[in-house]
Amino acid sequence: MVKTDKKTILVVDDDADTRDAIFLNLSEMPDYSVIACGGAEEALAEIQKTGIDVVLTDIVMPEVSGIELLEKINDLKLQIPVILMTGYADLNIAVAAIKKGAFDFILKPFHPDYLHHSIKKALQHNNFLKLKEDYNRYLENMVLQRTEELEMSRNLSLEVLKRLTTAAEFRDIEAMQHVTRIGSYSEIIARELGMNEGFIQTIKLASPLHDIGKIGIIDKILLKPGALTAEEFEVIKTHTTGGERILAGSTHPVLRMAASIALSHHEKWDGAGYPNGLKGKDIPLEGRIVALADQYDAIRNNRVYKPAFSHEETIRMLTEGNARTRPGHFDPDVLNAFIRHSRRFSEIYNEFFC
Repeated sequence: MVKTDKKTILVVDDDADTRDAIFLNLSEMPDYSVIACGGAEEALAEIQKTGIDVVLTDIVMPEVSGIELLEKINDLKLQIPVILMTGYADLNIAVAAIKKGAFDFILKPFHPDYLHHSIKKALQHNNFLKLKEDYNRYLENMVLQRTEELEMSRNLSLEVLKRLTTAAEFRDIEAMQHVTRIGSYSEIIARELGMNEGFIQTIKLASPLHDIGKIGIIDKILLKPGALTAEEFEVIKTHTTGGERILAGSTHPVLRMAASIALSHHEKWDGAGYPNGLKGKDIPLEGRIVALADQYDAIRNNRVYKPAFSHEETIRMLTEGNARTRPGHFDPDVLNAFIRHSRRFSEIYNEFFC
């Protein structure tokens, strides 16, 4: 068989008219090879014999539903993005699907441009995961090499980390400078806490990846120009576990810490955070540091649901509290380290302001 650069899209829908319409639409794209199946069992057989890049499946199907197909794909340990389609605008179903690992959730009938965007986004996500796997294998091989070669690996590590950070930023323009500032803030706090130089340099590189999991949040929610509903916020929360899933399993110390930060940077000292409601020193130190750094930067920034606040107003909110933020959310040692160096935080914010 001649190998091509085309990406293989598997369309699964029991409705022949819908299936054929999607098949014809996607087949017009020169970069796609499209396979259509009328049910989940047929799709599973196709997945196991063909290299599938993206699965696009209806939810409501006889015998095996789209969500059950998603679960079976997960059971096979296949890192294939699954986009679910439905004619029912039920956000609870969307939340459940995202929590089970669905990459995206789209409502029928949909505009072809939205479908193409969702597939393109899934392919980018797939490429990112493959880059991470290749990089981990490369590092494991490099451990066996000499000191000079390990130094070359370190330089490559920095380059790959920059690329991973770019992947975390590309869907949210306002985040472009945010991640740079987070690295600098975290370095300051870690140094003030008396951490060793290895920890300091690791958190400086790892902390910008704290929101990498947002790459798996659908644009409709992530980029919503207004306050989120309770159900939408539940979807946003999954960026912590999603980020940890993306980064977990690496042998590289920066990526290992980045996975810890991704999972824990929304935990709160008083136990009021998410995803696991950890409390006090049960929260990893790196997560406690980034929680404060992230909150400072979030308060300083303008959002559709709130104005930007000055450095002085932000300090007051963090140390005295308001409707959204309380001093009890933060490790007291981390908060005190921030207070002692708050002027430097302001300088960094102004230096790297979008």
